[in-house]
Amino acid sequence: MKLATRKNGTRDGELLVVSKDNKQAVLAAEIAPTMQAALDEWSQIAPQLSGLYDALNSGQAAGAFEVDVASLHSPFPRAYGWIDGSAYINHIVLVRKARGAEPPETLRTDPLVYQGGSDTFLGPRDDIPLANTAWGCDFESEIAVVMDDTPQGVKAEDAGQYVRLVMLCNDVSLRSLIPGELAKGFGFFTSKPSSAFSPFAITPDELGDAWQNGRLHLPLITHFNGAKYGDPDAGPEMHFSFYEIIEHVCKTRGLAAGTIIGSGTISNEDRSRGSSCLAEKRMIEKIDTGEFKTPFMNYGDRVTIEMFNSNGDSLFGQIDQTVVSKG
Repeated sequence: MKLATRKNGTRDGELLVVSKDNKQAVLAAEIAPTMQAALDEWSQIAPQLSGLYDALNSGQAAGAFEVDVASLHSPFPRAYGWIDGSAYINHIVLVRKARGAEPPETLRTDPLVYQGGSDTFLGPRDDIPLANTAWGCDFESEIAVVMDDTPQGVKAEDAGQYVRLVMLCNDVSLRSLIPGELAKGFGFFTSKPSSAFSPFAITPDELGDAWQNGRLHLPLITHFNGAKYGDPDAGPEMHFSFYEIIEHVCKTRGLAAGTIIGSGTISNEDRSRGSSCLAEKRMIEKIDTGEFKTPFMNYGDRVTIEMFNSNGDSLFGQIDQTVVSKG
């Protein structure tokens, strides 16, 4: 099924069930008022939401209305946790080179993760506020999963039973702030402003055979200022699956329902597939020509992120964001 959150003047919005074709929706308030409320009691609430989803798709749902993506918030306007991984080796190697850093010795044996800010997320059509273009604003096109309550010590082979929803993500990064921040030895913070997620969060069964062993085997398509920027396949080169990342982050703690885990920027070694962030393209330019040519995002720059199934249907809807001055 597909779920969304509509802005209604409250912090957490109101939960919608969305039709398979992304065109119709119905308010789910009588079942669960918010997305987080649904996750809190998923085993009891999911069957009711699924029944409403079936009714909506068959044209039998009372109160159905046309989806207005501009009215939607992030599926989770705020969350109990946002843990972003970096599961694509090609991306890690390129962006590390871009800032003059070597990949960790455990690159292929131990997942990279950081805990980001989850108190504020941007909606899928919200502008990206930027106070200073010198900070090197970059988009990062990713996949994310939403967890149910997950126990400490869970193993990768059991992690799938706790994955409830899948989304797309734009993990906004301020590249020029990252080197100095990491040099302190205490991780990201100011270099990682609010992320944005796709309009629709969907259950893994909606992905069919494309969802295999904690990897999503479909291209993730990014356009930058109207031109196709990249369509790397998210599946084959995801070195650590979501299930392996979940095992890693649950080594010393459990996860609360509604915790979001990101894949990191989708990246393929095949350059013909393009990139999912500006930093990768800049590093390739540096390798090929000796200098960076592509600038980071400026005011008015626009990025869109979307994924389609084999039938050409948009699975998650489209993230569509423009950088604006935050004075």
